Amino acid sequence: MTAIPLISSIAPFAASSDLWFVDIWGVMHNGVRPFASSVAACEAFRKQGGTALLVTNSPRPHESVARQLDSIGVARSAYDGIVSSGDVSRSLIDAWAGRRILHIGPERDLPIFAGLRAVPGASADDAEVAVCTGLFDDESETPDNYSALLQTLKARNVPMICANPDLKVERGGRIIYCAGAIAAAYVALGGTVNYAGKPFRPIYDLALRTGSELRRGEVSKDRVLAIGDGVGTDIAGASNFGIRSVFIASGVHVRSDELLPEAAGRLFPSDMPQPVALMKSFSW
Repeated sequence: MTAIPLISSIAPFAASSDLWFVDIWGVMHNGVRPFASSVAACEAFRKQGGTALLVTNSPRPHESVARQLDSIGVARSAYDGIVSSGDVSRSLIDAWAGRRILHIGPERDLPIFAGLRAVPGASADDAEVAVCTGLFDDESETPDNYSALLQTLKARNVPMICANPDLKVERGGRIIYCAGAIAAAYVALGGTVNYAGKPFRPIYDLALRTGSELRRGEVSKDRVLAIGDGVGTDIAGASNFGIRSVFIASGVHVRSDELLPEAAGRLFPSDMPQPVALMKSFSW
C-alpha cells in the first residue's frame, strides 16, 4: 500500500479544484471556537475563484446552521453556502405528515420541523416514526441512556429517521455522542433507520447541485474536493460519491499522543476508502 501523503498546506489542491465540500464540526470549529487557519484557507480559496460549500451532518436546516456559525465566530467570508443533513432529512420527515412523530433530541434542533406538515409530539408508546436529531443532553448522556426507549420502539417496529449520521464529535476538547450513535444502537437491536446525511448519497447530490448553482454552471466531480475529519462519513462518503478527499486529524479518530501517519495506517487500511492526503490541521 502506498503511504498517504502528509501535507501542511491545502493550497496545491486549489488549482485542481473548483468546488470544496468542507465539513464544519472538527474542521471549521470545535463546537466552541473557530479554527482561524481553516477560515483563512477557505477565504484564500474563494479569493482564487473557488467555491467553498460547507457540507455538514448538522440536523438543523442550513439557515439555522449559519446562525450557529455566527454565534461561534466563523466568518461568513469563509464560505459561499451551506448544505446540511437537516436539509435533506426534511423530505424524509415530511413524508410522515399527519402521522404520530416522536422527536429524539434537544429542543435546539426543532428548526428541522419548521414549515413542515409533519409535527412531533408523540411518545415512544404511540409513535409511528421516530426522528432522531441527537441526544436530549449530550453533555451527560450516552447511547446507553436510550436502551429502554429504543427497546420500546423496536417492540413496535417503529422506523427511525436519523438526521445526523455522525457517531461522535469533539466539542472543546471533549468527545460527545451524536444522533448516529443512537441510530447505530437501534440498528443493533434490529431496528430500521433511514439516513440522508454523510456518507449517504442524498446530501452529496444536493451539495453538487448547490455548488453548481453557486458557480452558475455544472461542476465535474473531478473538480470537487471534500475536506473532513470523519473517516466513516467525510472520507467514505466522498469515495462512494466518486470525489477526492483530504483527511483532517481531530480527536474523534486520532489520539493526542499518536503520530498522524501511524493513525492513517490504522484508519485507512488498503481495503477501505482512501483520502488523497492527510493534514494535522486545515490550513492554506
